[in-house]
Amino acid sequence: TIHFTIEKTNIPTIIKFVSNAVLTRGTHEFNASEEAADSPLTQKLFEFPFIKKIQISANFIAIESIDNLDWELVQEDVKDFIQNFIKQDLKESEQQVMYQNNVLEVYMESTPNPNTMKFATNRLLAVNDATFISLEDAEHSLLAQELFSFDYVTEVFFSENYVAVTKNNFKEWDEIQTSLRAFIKSFIESGQEIIKENYNQNTSSDIYDFDALDETSKQIVAILDKYVKPAVASDGGNIAFHSYDTDSKVVSVILQGACNGCPSSTVTLKNGIEQMLKQMIPNKIEMVKAING
Repeated sequence: TIHFTIEKTNIPTIIKFVSNAVLTRGTHEFNASEEAADSPLTQKLFEFPFIKKIQISANFIAIESIDNLDWELVQEDVKDFIQNFIKQDLKESEQQVMYQNNVLEVYMESTPNPNTMKFATNRLLAVNDATFISLEDAEHSLLAQELFSFDYVTEVFFSENYVAVTKNNFKEWDEIQTSLRAFIKSFIESGQEIIKENYNQNTSSDIYDFDALDETSKQIVAILDKYVKPAVASDGGNIAFHSYDTDSKVVSVILQGACNGCPSSTVTLKNGIEQMLKQMIPNKIEMVKAING
């Protein structure tokens, strides 16, 4: 049975409805009902007059409201609507509930990082993003430990419904990708715990208390959450806020998954994220730098 829970975000106008099942492959954004011809559920959601934008990714639906809405007043109604729509007319809404938790699928996707391959599934693998860079570092994930038994694996990144595996230069993907996919599929089918329950890695949002951040840092986190994370997640990576120095105006971020070591990550940071932050938070940003990669 599919059910949803409500999860607040760092952006007051955006709320997430998180499912216990994978809803779709990739990330889909809709700004109006006209853009959602293949998604009856999304079309119906836009009938709520306060809904401005909808994003569906992996196991959640993120909805942005108009500025003056108090989500507390309507969030339960929206959750019930989504849940009932899917339960009552699953066939009609199959564009957004594409895979059920019966037959396991594992499919491979290349990433902008030539050394990283994304193995996506129709199962929820991780509640929180987690990166492991060595066998010793992987004590909280049996699957990561097993993957590090392959001498070419240098990093393992989990995010919701996929695992991104980074290799060294001693093997080519066409030599190993099929057997690696089969190995990951077999491990998941075995029912073994992928990441220890309630494990929160101290590398992303857990590294800071959002409420204790200064106003500029809160703005940075909100911009990364809204504009950056969805884009890089589709490529098998993540860029997480680490800190902001008010004196030097330098933003420090953490590169995870395919973003770590990616040849294009410097361009993304400088020409993408840095310029975006400078435009959206004038006179507050001098530079964006990665503390790893």
